[in-house]
Amino acid sequence: MMHSLDFLFLLYQDKRKSPSVALNTSAAGGDMNRLWELVGLQFFLAILNDGLSRMINLTDSLLGDQFSNYTSIKIMEHAATLDLDQFEDSIFYDKLERARQQTVGRSVMLSQVMSQIQDIISMAFLLTGLIAFNPWLIILLVLSIIPSFLGESYFNSKNYALSRSQTPERRELDYVRYLGASDETAKEVKIFGLSDFIINRFKTLSNKFYKDNSKLAVGRSLWGTFFSILGTIGYYAAYGFIVYETVTGKSTVGNLTFLAGSFRQLSGLMETMLSRFTMVSQGAIYLQDFIDFFEIKPKITKPKDALPFPNPIKMGFVFENVGFQYHNSDRWANRNLSFELKPGEKLALVGENGAGKTTLVKLLARLYDPSEGRILLDGKDLKSYDLDDLRHNLGIIFQDFIRYQMTFYQNIAVGNIKEVENEQLVKAAAELSLADELAQKLPGAYQQWLGRKFNDGIELSGGEWQKVALARAYMKDAQVLILDEPTSALDARAEYEVFQRFAQLTTGKSAVLISHRFSTARLADRILVLEKGTLLESGTHEQLLQAGGRYAELFNLQARGYK
Repeated sequence: MMHSLDFLFLLYQDKRKSPSVALNTSAAGGDMNRLWELVGLQFFLAILNDGLSRMINLTDSLLGDQFSNYTSIKIMEHAATLDLDQFEDSIFYDKLERARQQTVGRSVMLSQVMSQIQDIISMAFLLTGLIAFNPWLIILLVLSIIPSFLGESYFNSKNYALSRSQTPERRELDYVRYLGASDETAKEVKIFGLSDFIINRFKTLSNKFYKDNSKLAVGRSLWGTFFSILGTIGYYAAYGFIVYETVTGKSTVGNLTFLAGSFRQLSGLMETMLSRFTMVSQGAIYLQDFIDFFEIKPKITKPKDALPFPNPIKMGFVFENVGFQYHNSDRWANRNLSFELKPGEKLALVGENGAGKTTLVKLLARLYDPSEGRILLDGKDLKSYDLDDLRHNLGIIFQDFIRYQMTFYQNIAVGNIKEVENEQLVKAAAELSLADELAQKLPGAYQQWLGRKFNDGIELSGGEWQKVALARAYMKDAQVLILDEPTSALDARAEYEVFQRFAQLTTGKSAVLISHRFSTARLADRILVLEKGTLLESGTHEQLLQAGGRYAELFNLQARGYK
């Protein structure tokens, strides 16, 4: 804006002095002083303009980082409130991906809006003089630029629609890129010779992206050129009219200089505004991606008058005809489940893969809510209890636990992050899971970084990781311990020691064990046999063997392998 004022001021001075261009140096000192005042004013405006430009650039840079960090945090905070089944929906991931894409670069929209305001003010100063000369010229110039604005709006909408439709393929492209260069996939890529297969898939997807995007870009460029020609015609029509007025003596050379310069400046401003309009309107359209993501609401929430988790549990958990069906699935993961988990009881869940064992545990933790039936705790619906309190009283380790690229200490502390500074508790949990012996062998002990992505970390074996994961379950003084295949990667000696300590730790507490090893299942007070999501058998190890049903069949099948 300061630059425009400076430019307008100089044009006006040139208009006032034309056609005479010689300075009367013999005039009184007043003229000379006036000249130096003008030079000083111009110098001040130049310095101010440069300072403002640098300040705007600095602000843009700082705002960009702040905006990216702020929006990323908000996305993570909102994602943490959403239900687990929402993360198992591809449409949800499309919305999440589009929201994540807007965390970078959208802060420029604010600076562009501010610049637009500056340009509008500058235009107002230029238009003041031009309207006084001939308002019809301004109307002509504005009309000539309108097609460009309409064209940009149209192509912005087309570009957004294309980007939105490409979201699933974009996610697949990112996934294929990850497969082609990842420490987690490198072994199989080499063993199975998958490199060419992965690269060809990447080429197919990226070429499709290129064709779709280039088609739109070419159309935008061609129409943009046409609209630009219309704008140029409007500009030169107005300019020609001014020249004609001057040649015919209806206007002065000073007016010609002033108006031609003003028109040139005005035309440049309009082109700049068009460019900024494109960026701002694109940003405004893409804000819908943020809105779409934050409009996703969880169904599993804390009730208004939530009950505290009972301490101690008096009656236990009761499943009453519980069934659960995953979103967009015709198959029931669990159906007609009715059983009890009494206080202090150790319950084992046995069944083939896909029998619904892990889903049952997730229902107990309210990661899912039943599609039918209900779960009671001490005679009250599980939904009536405080959600955070419920999960704090459950110590759960799933078979597909996360191997965090963090320190050994942090990998255990995540089991109860509120106690992350409690070194004594972390080491006590490690001792219970046999992870303490492992820590003593590491170069950095508990501060050793795990995983190879950062800080010269080291990778643990599957069994070693399982000891670390087990320690997480022992970080809380939970009333119910739930372990999903807790020793599948441990050797026989380590498994025996783990269960000896587990038996001691769970004295007087409820526990649920999911295991394919019948040596583990027989430690339970009662065993539930699941098949295709339904409860097939229930009883002790001895009772189920005597019944000669599915449990006995699976037990004998496994036992043959040891003969």
